[in-house]
Amino acid sequence: MIIDVTVPMLPESVTEATLMTWNKKVGEFVQRDENLMDLETDKVVLELPAQQAGKLVEIIEADGATVTAGQLLAKIDTSATAEASAPAAAAAPAESAPAAATSAPAAPANQSQAGVAMPAAAKLAAEKGVNTATIQGSGRDGRVLKEDVAAAASALAAAPTMATTKAATPVAAGERVEQRVPMSRLRSRVAERLLQSQHENAILTTFNEVNMKPVMDLRNRYKEQFQKEYGIKLGFMSFFVKAAVAALKKYPVVNASIDGTDVVYHGYFDIGIAIGSPRGLVVPILRDADQMSIADIEQAIHDYAVKAKDGKLALEDLTGGTFSITNGGTFGSMMSTPIINPPQSAILGMHATKERAVVENGQVVVRPMMYLALSYDHRLIDGREAVLTLVAIKDALEDPARLLLEL
Repeated sequence: MIIDVTVPMLPESVTEATLMTWNKKVGEFVQRDENLMDLETDKVVLELPAQQAGKLVEIIEADGATVTAGQLLAKIDTSATAEASAPAAAAAPAESAPAAATSAPAAPANQSQAGVAMPAAAKLAAEKGVNTATIQGSGRDGRVLKEDVAAAASALAAAPTMATTKAATPVAAGERVEQRVPMSRLRSRVAERLLQSQHENAILTTFNEVNMKPVMDLRNRYKEQFQKEYGIKLGFMSFFVKAAVAALKKYPVVNASIDGTDVVYHGYFDIGIAIGSPRGLVVPILRDADQMSIADIEQAIHDYAVKAKDGKLALEDLTGGTFSITNGGTFGSMMSTPIINPPQSAILGMHATKERAVVENGQVVVRPMMYLALSYDHRLIDGREAVLTLVAIKDALEDPARLLLEL
């Protein structure tokens, strides 16, 4: 029976997707729940598993196509079996041989089996994409064995591909090379939202600096014990999340958002953490961050980083948020003006920690200092609340005991 492979229902607010990569070719057998392709939306990458086992008989939409929910992508023949599909795939190269070969004189009887692939070898060749006609068989009368195919597949994997050879071709001196590639759906969506933020928000940024020595001393004192107790490394981001939540409790308007002509005050603290991924910048959400411990925050951030790297972030991981934190210091940034993530009204920017000379109690001393930036929507947040919010974050980091005592 022939069944259709269609685009599944897409997440709410997502209208279309881009077909990234087919993991199977026409004629190949697929197992039930085996991933057929990856679909990229403007937020996440979705896997499309096969609903039933069978042979992929037709691909309707190629890589890079823009598709919508319910659209036909391919067809699978569920009556086919893996055993039937493998020999068919292995025989394909032989069918494409020149017709003149049919007029060649018959081979001697003791050579009639030369180059013939045994069933197990033919199946492995189909899986590895190896042409058995190019293999010198080691079996009786020159038959191609499974071991011959395995050796050929290993040699093929080790050899440079034609594409790699072409890519390595040196560019002539003075040649001005350009390459035009389409923007990924995620990058397009990020660009759209950044422009939306700048067009719709009255963005203003206030700056301050924080002495990181108290937090660094606290971390160095307990990091080994912390890792043994919770199985996760103690970083700095958890302290910033805690400090931000404490400041947002003091100044709720910074945790609020604008909806039309209304101001929505959120009674919860969902903190977005900007994370770089192979697909681009993503901002997963720490929900109810005020109820999370330092260990909970560190574990959640670690899990999100792994999921972002593997492209496994779910839509719910990226939805919502009342305030965001971004750390340009990871890449060495000294100062920046972060852009608000709509519909939020503010974002905290962290930067590189550098030793600088500062004055304490009339004495010049060297301290590890970090510049902080708070970008905010001036339509909703006045300068007073923005500055005091940043000062509250600074005070909490320079005296972490404030977080325990909720001062």
